[in-house]
Amino acid sequence: MGIIGLNEYPRYTYEDYKNWEGRWELIEGIPYAMSPSPGWKHQMISNKIAWQLEELLKQCKECKALLPVDWKISDDTIVQPDNLVICYEPGEKPYITKAPSLIFEVLSESTALKDREIKFRLYEREGVKYYVIVDPEDKIARVYKLENGRYIKVCDATDEKVEFDLGKCNFEFDFSLIFE
Repeated sequence: MGIIGLNEYPRYTYEDYKNWEGRWELIEGIPYAMSPSPGWKHQMISNKIAWQLEELLKQCKECKALLPVDWKISDDTIVQPDNLVICYEPGEKPYITKAPSLIFEVLSESTALKDREIKFRLYEREGVKYYVIVDPEDKIARVYKLENGRYIKVCDATDEKVEFDLGKCNFEFDFSLIFE
């Protein structure tokens, strides 16, 4: 028996995805299990990100902070960012279809490679203005901004405040509050 080439693996679509049990992501037809569930450090940090985003966006009528929700990029690519900000009205569907303005992914052992490489390129390609990769073990957040279609590193944040200009609103996010 030979090794199966990547192109020989089955490809899946949203029709398949929506019937699966548990949490999954689908990237270019390839399924990624979102298990085991994130550990407690991941959950604590994601919670603190969500709380701070909610507070910072109270005055903005356009932007909304969301927890994991399906972002249907195409029929064969559906992802669930840990924390995200959208600056548009999401519509009636159970998923979003337009790129978020800001995404935070909190690394866990099972998702770190996907978050650092596959999602990095995907979010860059899809025009996500800011991508923040949060490492709970090293207590560092790598902040990237999209410029001319490429992510440029803004900083490695640990206890700094970093300004995010989403166009319709801007705010300073205090990274010291998420690693407490």
